[in-house]
Amino acid sequence: MSPQKATTKSRKGTTTARGKTEGLTADERAAMKAYLKEKKAAAQGADMLQELLDRIAEMPAKDRSMAKRIHEIVTTAAPSLEPRTWYGMPAYAKDGKVICFFQSAEKFKARYATLGFSDTAKLDTGAMWPTSFALKELTAQAETKIRTLVKRAAR
Repeated sequence: MSPQKATTKSRKGTTTARGKTEGLTADERAAMKAYLKEKKAAAQGADMLQELLDRIAEMPAKDRSMAKRIHEIVTTAAPSLEPRTWYGMPAYAKDGKVICFFQSAEKFKARYATLGFSDTAKLDTGAMWPTSFALKELTAQAETKIRTLVKRAAR
């Protein structure tokens, strides 16, 4: 492969009438590949807890620290949730459906990590409620809120 090609970002997609390219970015394609690999591993009876711990171990130090702590909080607040990965991220499921997940800041080059909840989480309050939270650090107050949200989401 030439040095020119090694530095060029590949982007598959289609060109619109205005000449813009649409499609998945390299990071989005990598996430989709991770998802398909996870589905295959789960179907083959892989140890999904170990997969989750491996993904956490690969994270940069700051995100790894938060992910480890969130793993402890989730597994103690809602021990019935099944640890697994989801699009390459640590996640926790109930009856095979992801309830919550942690996304490292590095994953999509964001300025903060994210704790997210799927639509199967029982967080409904009124006509509008948050489904994800930005995390720059884990304070005692944030940990208490996470614990409360996870317990509610897993019921």
